[in-house]
Amino acid sequence: MSAATIDRTAAAPAGIPGRPPRRRSPHVGAYLTMAFATVVLGLPLVWLLLASLKTPEELYQVPLQWLPGSPSLDNYAQAAGAIPLGRLLANSIGLTVVGAGLKVALGLACAYALVFLDFPFKKLVFGLVIATLMIPPQITIIPNYTLVAGLGWLNTYQGILVPGLASAFGTFLFRQHFLTLPASILEAAELDGAGHWRKLWTFVVPMSTPTLAAVALVSVVTEWNDYLWPFLVVDHADKMTLPVGLTLLQNTDGMSNWGVLLAATVVVTLPILLVFLVLQRRLVAGLTAGAVSG
Repeated sequence: MSAATIDRTAAAPAGIPGRPPRRRSPHVGAYLTMAFATVVLGLPLVWLLLASLKTPEELYQVPLQWLPGSPSLDNYAQAAGAIPLGRLLANSIGLTVVGAGLKVALGLACAYALVFLDFPFKKLVFGLVIATLMIPPQITIIPNYTLVAGLGWLNTYQGILVPGLASAFGTFLFRQHFLTLPASILEAAELDGAGHWRKLWTFVVPMSTPTLAAVALVSVVTEWNDYLWPFLVVDHADKMTLPVGLTLLQNTDGMSNWGVLLAATVVVTLPILLVFLVLQRRLVAGLTAGAVSG
């Protein structure tokens, strides 16, 4: 056997000696499936944005016209004139930021206690937290409404925020991630004289950035899109959020002017869509951070 033959045999990959490696075929089916899903999910959003820039005549034009002939912001101006759109947007932003922030903070504190503190019936407490995930939120509407009405919190911001502050999902996700953290770092911090509050915010939180971003994003989306509870406890326009404001606009303007309704829907959808697109990678990383821990 010559030296050239030996070299070709040694260079061949394990499997069949002397045969060149087989090229992998592209995953055409997977790409087609993703392209189809993108079209199905994205096409209505594109139509929503384009239709909000059309005149009423263009909306009802047959055959269908995708691009507006002369894009105009008149629908947005009419929506802002029919309802206090700026105030509704400010209410939604404020309630979302405060509500999501409190949910994350309470979830962090509760999960830290369940993992790093020793107290009686700790497993029972965690079991109760998990059990609340199986309770449909619609069941708690009447008791919460009775409590809020008894406290005089109807048509108030605290009436919208307080009943939904507890986040069993955030507590569970934080706990699963905290179980994967190296105990040696926290033991060293404790020997250095760090208390629980310092260990939580100086060591645990910086090591939990993906999970923190995931819980924050889920909380932001939940708070922003919440409709039923704010609709029940608020009937003053200056305290309403954007999703409830769409109902107010529908009742004010009727169902005839679809361009105005579509423009208001863009104002509701676009901010949270941009937030999700920016943080989607951290969402996946955070949801899978504690997947293998028990």
